[in-house]
Amino acid sequence: MASKGKPSPRSAVKPLSDARVAELARKHRLVDPMHDFPTGPNRKANIPEINAQNPKGTKRLLKGVDVVFNASCRTRAWGLDNIPETGPFITAASHVTMFDVFVPMASLFHMGRRPRYMAKAEMAKWPLIGKWFQIVGMQPVQRHSGKAKQIEETSIDILTSGRPLTVWPEGTVTRDPQKWVMSIKEGAAYIALESSRRLGRQVPLFCAATWGAASINHWWPWPRKNVVMCYDHRLDYADLLEDMDSWGEEPPAEAVEALKWRMFTRLNELLEEIRGEKFPKEGYWDYRTMKRVPLD
Repeated sequence: MASKGKPSPRSAVKPLSDARVAELARKHRLVDPMHDFPTGPNRKANIPEINAQNPKGTKRLLKGVDVVFNASCRTRAWGLDNIPETGPFITAASHVTMFDVFVPMASLFHMGRRPRYMAKAEMAKWPLIGKWFQIVGMQPVQRHSGKAKQIEETSIDILTSGRPLTVWPEGTVTRDPQKWVMSIKEGAAYIALESSRRLGRQVPLFCAATWGAASINHWWPWPRKNVVMCYDHRLDYADLLEDMDSWGEEPPAEAVEALKWRMFTRLNELLEEIRGEKFPKEGYWDYRTMKRVPLD
């Protein structure tokens, strides 16, 4: 590994080895998330939610994702039993490549839930699949539009209506040369805190980290690569909600900042476990400065 946290691109996208997957399998129950109810037959699908989100379009897109993933990689996951069968919850997912966004999305669909998800508006304009994205719950985000509050309000409305929401807190594909989760934005933390206040209870928040997709050549993906996701247990932030009745119009900046860093830390801890590597001692990759910044 190169010094100063800047390895060569080749080392950053090293495939996830069979040996590493075998190690993970000894510690966790790995399942294939690319088919219905991968954790077992006792799971109940949320039928009203499925019927409310264009079931035919969703089924077609999901089948297409399954075909692509089965052809290009061996996908495994653990922790899918943590996904609630009913009610609102937030999934905060890592974003290493455009390929890995489908892993938590397909996993949640196969577990019988239909989250709405925040994604950059450009994806809605992609040929063919862009329309499908909108049909199956994509909430387009106009980046750099100055409409952050409007986007946050839409997300909060989704949760307070009882629906789940998936977000990618970094806001775009990581720019970290070593492919760790880089600095994340405040939006996901704000949404979690404010929706919890409006509902009067802590909205479940789960971190989902995926690794292995960065080594896939999208034009020639063979031989198949290993891709592993952990859908973590609930990230607790009840302490940040203790004074929520006295917040005023919005959550305090300190609470938003604290929850943001909890998500950042947990996502990278999960990546450490999947990758079998340590987070760079030089610090995290800051999107604003495009360089490593020491952790305080």
